[in-house]
Amino acid sequence: MKLFSTFEHNTYLEMAITLLEEQGIKKEDIFAMPLNKRTENRKVFDSINQSDGTSLIDIGMALATAFSVIGASIGFDLAWGPIYWGLIGAAAGFMIGFMIRILTEVVLKPRRRSLKGKSSEVILIIACEENQGEMVESILWEHYALGVAKSRE
Repeated sequence: MKLFSTFEHNTYLEMAITLLEEQGIKKEDIFAMPLNKRTENRKVFDSINQSDGTSLIDIGMALATAFSVIGASIGFDLAWGPIYWGLIGAAAGFMIGFMIRILTEVVLKPRRRSLKGKSSEVILIIACEENQGEMVESILWEHYALGVAKSRE
């Protein structure tokens, strides 16, 4: 049986490995591998094959609608008329909303994403006997594993 678990790189990982060795798991059956962190920044614009689920035009469309209504209403009193001023208002509202969304995605979200949550830094693979599986799993959970999976060979 093999157990796979992920941990943050901290002392709880070291204590879990030590406790597993004390419980009879051989050093050769414990494999710890650090995970590489992402070095490149995430892309802001989606491709046709991959999307992150965030829309860059949602605020722009809402502001385009609002500004076009305001522009058309005011346009009755202006020289170019309501249609041109409605189109100008729609374009201006869309550009303002798009810029707001780009600003939040590029400036605010990476900062928020880096501060929140715990991330896996080490994967721990343990080969053990079938009867030791529950004991190994409980040791991993007690030492704050982020996730545990079992595989019967």
